[in-house]
Amino acid sequence: MNRARQRGFTLIETLTVIVVLGVLVAIAIPSWQQHVQRTRRSSAKEMLLQVQIAQEKFFGRNARYATTAEISRPEPAGLGLPALAANPDYQLSLATAADGLAFIATARATAAQTADTHCVTFTIDHVGMRTAADAAGIDRSGDCWR
Repeated sequence: MNRARQRGFTLIETLTVIVVLGVLVAIAIPSWQQHVQRTRRSSAKEMLLQVQIAQEKFFGRNARYATTAEISRPEPAGLGLPALAANPDYQLSLATAADGLAFIATARATAAQTADTHCVTFTIDHVGMRTAADAAGIDRSGDCWR
């Protein structure tokens, strides 16, 4: 009795493919999430560097650094950075000394970026000192600013 050869995949072959795909997805998703977090960190660092550059220009014109209220005002009355205040992943804050001769700009993670507990807060000041901290407040400047 000759049986005709049937075409198709066996159950074992199908299950093997599903298991292999599951393993690949289990590896790929965390890697992708880390990539997204690093990309968002880059946007926070870029935002702070833009603030520093704008502050130096403002200081050159006004002999003082700008305040929080002057972030989104157009130049020369302000920093001219309206888009920075609207960053969905990081909240920008600016603390200026009473005499206007010093500032600290801070980017704190918000929304989806709060899942990144390693680099929660980035800061830069008027002398270019860059710091970063994790969710516990431990200094992570070396890891986060590179």
